[in-house]
Amino acid sequence: MTTSTEPQHHPAGTRIAVISASVRKDRLGPTIAEWVVAALDRPADVDLIDVAEIRLPDDSLLSPGGGPRSEVAHRIAAADAFVFVTPEYNHSYPAALKRLIDWHYAEWRVKPATVVAYGVQGGYAAIEHLRGVLAELSVVTTRRAIGLRAPWTCLDDRGRYAPDADVSRGLTASLAELRWWAEVLADARRNRPLPA
Repeated sequence: MTTSTEPQHHPAGTRIAVISASVRKDRLGPTIAEWVVAALDRPADVDLIDVAEIRLPDDSLLSPGGGPRSEVAHRIAAADAFVFVTPEYNHSYPAALKRLIDWHYAEWRVKPATVVAYGVQGGYAAIEHLRGVLAELSVVTTRRAIGLRAPWTCLDDRGRYAPDADVSRGLTASLAELRWWAEVLADARRNRPLPA
């Protein structure tokens, strides 16, 4: 398994983009994203995309279906599947993640995603809001999504996220479902493309 900021292709593996959505100064997102990356089994090819490190074009240039090519468009296009790691802010997900989604269109289409959300109450409102937006882009979201209630209380002495075994098993099941959808939809994109 590789983590990178640039795509590295491995023909035998499924390429999964783990998108860390928080851009706040004192954020837990990268810690949760690393937990997700560690749970991805080989031969997964992992691209960890940190929304805080991305500069998107000015929104005045955005048009229906996207806009000028962003600096991460090729990384999103190269992915076979996505894991969105997002906090819940005010019963939804961060504006920075919505901007990333809106700046791309074809790059998302007919691919699967799962959501790992977190917050005081578990991030479930963020999960449900993301499902509706992703459906509009022909993204299939997994039935299993992960809501982490107050994950900052589960950090080990090195600052890593260390939940109980039930939470880890839930992530494993969600990622297995994601991989199944990734293989099915990759075959469909090749052999039975969705009409535009």
